[in-house]
Amino acid sequence: MSTSPRPTVLVVDDEPQMVIIVEFALQTQGFDVLTASDGATALHLLRSHRVDLAILDVMMPTMSGLTLCQLIRARSETPVLLLSALGHQQDVIAGLEHGADDYVVKPFHPREVALRAQALIRRRRNHPGVIRVGELVIDPATQSVTLNQQRIDLPFTEFKLLTHLASRRGVPQSWQDLLRTVWGTPDMLGGRDVVKSTVYRLRSRLAALPGGANYLCTLRGVGYFVPDIPSP
Repeated sequence: MSTSPRPTVLVVDDEPQMVIIVEFALQTQGFDVLTASDGATALHLLRSHRVDLAILDVMMPTMSGLTLCQLIRARSETPVLLLSALGHQQDVIAGLEHGADDYVVKPFHPREVALRAQALIRRRRNHPGVIRVGELVIDPATQSVTLNQQRIDLPFTEFKLLTHLASRRGVPQSWQDLLRTVWGTPDMLGGRDVVKSTVYRLRSRLAALPGGANYLCTLRGVGYFVPDIPSP
């Protein structure tokens, strides 16, 4: 009987003790772990190894976790979880806007980080089949989106948001529902603003193509939805 390979997580933090704590928590949950103390080493590991998830400290010298997150997102759709002592609403929003999929504020319980890592890996692997709405085609297996046969490059969180809405086309989703299903958390400081800004960016990308403005709608006071447009 074949078994799935153990997922590999890259942990990047300039504090050795923090790396040891997070590494141990992940290993006890069945992960293989790579570690780095700076952004340059992390990028080298990402180029030379298969990495299923990156966990980054935000406040690192030379290259911050936010900058590293942007560089990762520019080259791959590897999920990113940020760790930070900065827990204000604007800090969380900044992290998610830089392409992170989750954000954990220090101090935290190591098992929480491991469980959030498992959730990110699980959501990445459990993709539905190809979704078609009008001229919009979403292929979760390849993480590709086309509209009128033109490819749209989306950050991973925006891709997840569009996939979720398109798979439930015609049914408005509240920001609370989206926070739970797309971001994987029932509560987040500034969660409504995070969802709102992500919807805005996704809508802008769709609207850049002919007819794209029709594919993401807002029902005031209820939520957001992809209309049920028949496919040709």
